[in-house]
Amino acid sequence: MSISRRGLLQSSALVAAVPMLKAAGLDAVAPAQAQTQAAPEWKHALSLFGDIKYPADFKRFDYVNPDAPKGGIARQISIGTFDNFNLAVAGVKGTIAPAVGLIYETLMARSQDEATTQYGLLAESVSHPDDHSWVIYRLRKDAKWNDGQPVTPEDVLFSMESLKKYSPMYSSYYKHVVKAEKVGSHDIKFTFDAPGNRELPTIVGELTVLPKHWWEGKDSEGRKRDIGATTLEKPLGSGPYAIKDFVAGRSVTLERVKNYWGQKAPTRIGQNNFDEMRFEFFRDTTVSLEAFKADQADWIIESSAKSWATAYDFPAVTEKRVVLEEFPINDSGRMQGFAFNIRRELFADKRVRRAFNYAFDFEEMNKQLFYGQYKRINSYFEGTELASSGVPVQREFEILKEVYGEIPPEVIAKPYENPVGGDPERVRENRRQSTRLLKEAGYEVRDQKLLDKNGKQVSVEFLIDSPPSERIVLFYKPSLERLGIEVTVRTVDTAQYQNRLRSFDYDIVTEVWGQSLSPGNEQRDFWGTESADVPGSRNTVGIKNPVIDKLIDKIIFAKDRETLVAATKALDRVLLWHYYVVPQFTYGFSRYARWDRFSHAPLPKYGRSGLPTLWWYDKAKADKIGRRS
Repeated sequence: MSISRRGLLQSSALVAAVPMLKAAGLDAVAPAQAQTQAAPEWKHALSLFGDIKYPADFKRFDYVNPDAPKGGIARQISIGTFDNFNLAVAGVKGTIAPAVGLIYETLMARSQDEATTQYGLLAESVSHPDDHSWVIYRLRKDAKWNDGQPVTPEDVLFSMESLKKYSPMYSSYYKHVVKAEKVGSHDIKFTFDAPGNRELPTIVGELTVLPKHWWEGKDSEGRKRDIGATTLEKPLGSGPYAIKDFVAGRSVTLERVKNYWGQKAPTRIGQNNFDEMRFEFFRDTTVSLEAFKADQADWIIESSAKSWATAYDFPAVTEKRVVLEEFPINDSGRMQGFAFNIRRELFADKRVRRAFNYAFDFEEMNKQLFYGQYKRINSYFEGTELASSGVPVQREFEILKEVYGEIPPEVIAKPYENPVGGDPERVRENRRQSTRLLKEAGYEVRDQKLLDKNGKQVSVEFLIDSPPSERIVLFYKPSLERLGIEVTVRTVDTAQYQNRLRSFDYDIVTEVWGQSLSPGNEQRDFWGTESADVPGSRNTVGIKNPVIDKLIDKIIFAKDRETLVAATKALDRVLLWHYYVVPQFTYGFSRYARWDRFSHAPLPKYGRSGLPTLWWYDKAKADKIGRRS
């Protein structure tokens, strides 16, 4: 299914607790409030720049089958483990079960055949002034929790307060929401700290709504629930699925809610068709693949190029009982790379970081490990129109001129290019460039060891949490050792990895930053100065750069798509020319293998595979390929 900004952030783990807004923050909204006009008419949808496909009386999305049969079981694989069902602390405590995302709902739901448009889900309509200084959401009167109680404005206020309090990601994402209040029996108003931030009404619509009455109540043993703590109590949701049962760390089973309030809502028709969805957890991708082959799961997402090329030659594929399919990724971009912790003295110097990039022979790695399937990442927004290329022109050039004295001159004068390897001559030249840069940074080689100014050998640790990552680092390791660097590869379990990541206790990690087609406030959490020292933030690198802060503001306060794209490209260039990461590789498709038991309508442009939301159990197909093991 398509990926929203909120989804991209949550998929990489939510983050640590911060204080709630102080009264002084509310004072800042007075001028904006005084200037606001009367509320415009109520709208059924929001789009960042006004393009809305479906009218107010639309019955369903075009890409769903309204007559899709309900029933069947869908079994899917999750890698890792879990010990928490509490979304509010997901980024700072425990490991969240991915199934939790299917039991809650948001104020608005995104359509998957439009780039940035949302339609009412828990909310039936929305209103905001032309200057975007506030927004009001009106809840549907028939929206209910799965215990039958109505979803109320109090639930929405509780959710905003709790998520901001316990999650640095949400605190950063909703930083500009300085006031939330009930202004009618079903209406909630969010006031912003200044006018002009066009995406704030939209991202407020992405708020996950939690049940206040449940969290403030007591559990089955009479203990008061604590939204600031992890829990394995089955949570109450308002969504189409509820947790049926689970085995901690091993499996979660969801069941479709029979009296789900939203089953006839236009944004839900034809979706969520399985009676049960089972998540089976595996610590190792090799074991999970064997489980899939043995028909212990209905589909598997394959992230390994080697496995995709070599591991699916088994009878069920030949007999066409198992289908291999690739789905284009049109809904997002990404940066994946070896991320430096520039809080460490070694990596505070840009020349050292650049030297590491020269040492990375992607072309040879692609040939030896990935069967030539990947391409090198050259942008923090790879795969989208937001990626920079060539030299800056027109609006992008104008934006960069405003900060010219504060950026490396190459940002404007030269296109960014990664070093190219793949043959001995190029590799030797790249190694010479690495050695030159390290020498300029004050390091010297003696007795084949790279020494710092104190005569100590330079050493680095790559922190990883999975065997597939290990083989990539081990391929890179000899290139760094030839520079005289002592390299350690430390593989830890998921819990330890997350704890070290949250506390910034690492030299180098492999990080992935997913990017939506409409970047905005989440960029503060990725690269902004204020997030650099917040435990659990997504500013893995530790960037504190005033120019980057200015460019993020340009993106957030863009008044049209042209400016948004230009400002994003400008930000991309500045990030690239500071060499905060060694960019790795990407592939423009999601790879799926599935037992041929399911069907779907034509998939939307931004929906990827659409699994599991848009598919349904096809009994005729299931009978044809045989019973599950």
